[in-house]
Amino acid sequence: MNTPIRSLATLTLAGAAVYSVAMPVAASDYPNRPVRLVVGFPPGGAADILGRIAAQQLTERLGQQVVVDNRGGAGGLIATEITAKANADGYTLLFSSIPHVINPHLYQKVGYDALKDFSPVVQFVAVPLMMASSNSFPAKTVAELIAHSKANPGKVNYGSGGSGSSSHLAMELFKSMTGTRMEHIPYKGVGPLVTDMLGGQIALTISSAVPLSPQVRAGKLRGLAVTSPKRSAAFPELPAIAETVKGYEVINWFGIFAPAGTPAAAVRRVNTALNEALASPDLVKTLNARGADAVGGSAESFVKIVRADFAKWGRVVKESGARVD
Repeated sequence: MNTPIRSLATLTLAGAAVYSVAMPVAASDYPNRPVRLVVGFPPGGAADILGRIAAQQLTERLGQQVVVDNRGGAGGLIATEITAKANADGYTLLFSSIPHVINPHLYQKVGYDALKDFSPVVQFVAVPLMMASSNSFPAKTVAELIAHSKANPGKVNYGSGGSGSSSHLAMELFKSMTGTRMEHIPYKGVGPLVTDMLGGQIALTISSAVPLSPQVRAGKLRGLAVTSPKRSAAFPELPAIAETVKGYEVINWFGIFAPAGTPAAAVRRVNTALNEALASPDLVKTLNARGADAVGGSAESFVKIVRADFAKWGRVVKESGARVD
């Protein structure tokens, strides 16, 4: 007599377990365990520094530890592929930047679709690149640089963090919009480039403001301009390139992505938590000190930015002929 009752109870509990797994994530239930934030670059760089700030802010507001998982290599491809293949449950997120939309145009084989395989969650910051020169370079403004380059075609060298990097493509965009010719010298990262700029071996770069700003603020390099459409709150003393070259804009955004299919409640929870964090004047000040402007906003607004930049950088890569095999 008891066996059927026990069997019925077992089936009922099993059915309830299956039902609970199949149910969409409720905002009140998420997260109930640690969340992994995958960062596609090694410790110490801009992505790692900003990713750890975002992770700490989320940890404080989500009530669960958000753990940074550095998976450097291939310009962020490895981390992006890992996240694309992860369970779409909200417990694996990606902290990424503009290479997310550049890499698919640079590499012949990419194991993910940058648009279809991800749900943009929230833009964390905008980091304008900085145009900077060695102190010995004669041009002290963007207008003077254009004039100097046109008077000396092919004789001005500029460095980048590598072929196909955002610093390379930002300068290629500048060249195409100004009709100038400059020689590209690719480096394996911005660190070695900055060292050579300090020594006067390289005249010019457009690179992330995060590693450049300490040298510029110390007077060891000369900041010429920023690549945002208007002056940056992080560098109000520097003009925007767009003040001289109308329409020029390069923003290296950093934001959080989830695998496509992640429950909407989880996406909303992370979006809300980071927007709450970005409302703090202290966090804004911390980000400005690192060359970043706080952004936030809806997931939908981030989707629009990602899609627009995917198309924009696809054109720039094609025109520049950049390719990484």
